[in-house]
Amino acid sequence: MEFTHFDEQGNALMVDVGDKEETKREAVARGSIFMNARCFQMVKEGSMAKGDVLGVARVAGIMGAKRTSDLIPLCHILNLTKLTIDFTLKEETKEIEASCTARTMGKTGVEMEALTGVSVALLTVYDMCKAVDKTMEIGKIYLERKSGGKSGEFVNPR
Repeated sequence: MEFTHFDEQGNALMVDVGDKEETKREAVARGSIFMNARCFQMVKEGSMAKGDVLGVARVAGIMGAKRTSDLIPLCHILNLTKLTIDFTLKEETKEIEASCTARTMGKTGVEMEALTGVSVALLTVYDMCKAVDKTMEIGKIYLERKSGGKSGEFVNPR
């Protein structure tokens, strides 16, 4: 396996996907934010001063995923056909897990869009809750699975 974003001289380049076949491509990424009990309860109850934390974070994650090519220099601009952000509240660990599903019909994958969507959603949760808990921690961001293209199905063995 070799890196595809460099030419023979080591210069960065955008990969030419012009000859690739268009296929249905999907990626799911996950990540978490950990917070103190008071903050977790306020998010759960919807009583945070800035409003509906998860509703705003959902929209922010979708918007962020749509802007991936503006943020990651060598990403292609994609015609996304589906973007969802979902949250799971884990009471025992005071963790909010975010997942982003991204889909397209195209010549290159949507892994970066899914990862960006999760990251922006979690950063938005932090922003909306930082007045209550500045010790929040974002982590465990990873690609859970992807499908489509020449490499086919990938499922993270985590």
